[in-house]
Amino acid sequence: MTHRDLAETRFDLWAPDADSVTLLADGRKLPMSRGTGGWWTAGDAPRGADVDYGYLLNGEATALPDPRSRRQPHGVHGQSRTFDASSYQWGDGAWTGRQLAGGVIYELHIGTFTPEGTLEAAIGKLDYLVELGVDFVELLPVNAFNGTHNWGYDGVLWYAVQEEYGGPEAYQRFVDACHRRGLGVVQDVVYNHLGPSGNYLPRFGPYLTQGSANTWGDAVNLDGTGSDEVRRYITDNMMMWFRDYHVDGLRLDAVHALRDTRAVHILEEMTVRTEAAAVALGRPLTLIAESDLNDPRLIYPRAAHGYGLTGQWSDDFHHAVHVNVTGETAGYYEDFASVAALAKVLTHGFFHDGSYSSFRGRRHGRPLDPHGTALWQLVVCIQNHDQIGNRATGDRLGAVVGFDLLAVAAVLNLCSPFTPMLFMGEEYGAGTPWQFFTSHPEPELGKATAEGRIREFERMGWDPALVPDPQDPQTFIRSKLDWSETSGHGPDGAAHARLLEQYRTLISLRRSLPALTEPDFGSVRVEFSEPERWLVMHRGTGRDAVSVAVNLGDEPRAVPIAAGATVLFSTGEGVVPDGAAKVSLPVRSAVVLGALVA
Repeated sequence: MTHRDLAETRFDLWAPDADSVTLLADGRKLPMSRGTGGWWTAGDAPRGADVDYGYLLNGEATALPDPRSRRQPHGVHGQSRTFDASSYQWGDGAWTGRQLAGGVIYELHIGTFTPEGTLEAAIGKLDYLVELGVDFVELLPVNAFNGTHNWGYDGVLWYAVQEEYGGPEAYQRFVDACHRRGLGVVQDVVYNHLGPSGNYLPRFGPYLTQGSANTWGDAVNLDGTGSDEVRRYITDNMMMWFRDYHVDGLRLDAVHALRDTRAVHILEEMTVRTEAAAVALGRPLTLIAESDLNDPRLIYPRAAHGYGLTGQWSDDFHHAVHVNVTGETAGYYEDFASVAALAKVLTHGFFHDGSYSSFRGRRHGRPLDPHGTALWQLVVCIQNHDQIGNRATGDRLGAVVGFDLLAVAAVLNLCSPFTPMLFMGEEYGAGTPWQFFTSHPEPELGKATAEGRIREFERMGWDPALVPDPQDPQTFIRSKLDWSETSGHGPDGAAHARLLEQYRTLISLRRSLPALTEPDFGSVRVEFSEPERWLVMHRGTGRDAVSVAVNLGDEPRAVPIAAGATVLFSTGEGVVPDGAAKVSLPVRSAVVLGALVA
């Protein structure tokens, strides 16, 4: 593309596979001229006001949406609409950004976070999140998908914000509102595949690698013919989120599915572009990878031959906590059925760090270099959209355990050495499920999706008869949060309110106790008893020392602590150290202790 004025280039199109292209803009047909590198330009393209438009390839009668469309008011099969991102008057001039280190993330899905399911309605809940104490709001994907509701991972137009959520200007207002309240925004983006309906990219050029598929379909072409522009399509999209929407970070979905054999991997290229953008914008920008590989090279510095990403998810932490509080050991949970597994994750970051994975039938992972990694670079959780939504019935942790163990799990997460993430509603023990839902207009696609879900659950031993139909609108409606549960009313109202207050207290403690956010792996020391099912994690030394003790068993236990420690927080009643370097813990309870200050 040439460096012409934005108004002149807003209809430029990369379509190297087309023999002819006509721009259909505001009802007018405008022939486009082929330039260098497969780019097409319309010399008489309209300027000024926003218009609806599309592209007629090779003389066809039906216009296709723009691969870089900013708006799809008529759905992903309809025409695109221009959008001038620079027209919004931002009010976040005082916002200087937020580092991931020391932060707490709150993951939410716009469509089910509020009854209305819009960005505007979500703004109304931001003060609640500020009071909770979180630092970042992480949105599940908002890019345009076919239908009216979806998790977001079936997106096909990466540059457009889904209209049902409010569109692109509503997204700007949401980020602006977050920043005015001191909340950073992380946007979940999906660069490893496209959804099954409305994906017209292959009509324009070699966006996908035919015959090279990942779990969700044809792989994105990152290293074949024409991949320079495909990679640019990805990195330009990243810059859009940072510059036009002021987001503070991106969560990169399933990076293990980004197949790239180039000497400079796409993830390293993302890091380089992001670092440059951070300098230009004058605020920190974060890249967090979701990866199934347990490969710390994702977060090693580029100077140490890593990709230099800010952080990555560690599912091993979730699995270790989940198994130890629920007792579930089917499928990928099997290897985590011990307190020792939890202790290893707390001290090493990964459980599978080259060890044998029974679920995979092979060794898995790589050890973290404690000298090349900071503890906060691992993002952990006890619940998230995958670990709930990919269960047969989308049942939350609270459907499996009581409020006592929900509080214990919260202590392990929020007092962990890593960056904790919450999933919307977990802070009050939401009783609503979060199920897998779709709204594919094509009946055959809806049927195939439902059948595929049932096949996925075979290895976990879940009853296929219990799996809700993703296409049933009630599946989506059931997954919306019930905010009345936070009011303290109803049969479990007091328990919901107590858990919410515990979350607020724990997040406040995390912010006020330096030992809990110490970045050095050497700062974590763990003692545990497998037969008695207790664990104590020690952080810091001297006056800053903190101990986190949990009793996962069904009998009271006396566990070792530092002499003279004082109780800072407890999930149980009447927990008092005995003065002899021990504390008695009730069944299924946790306590946070600090050094006794003279």
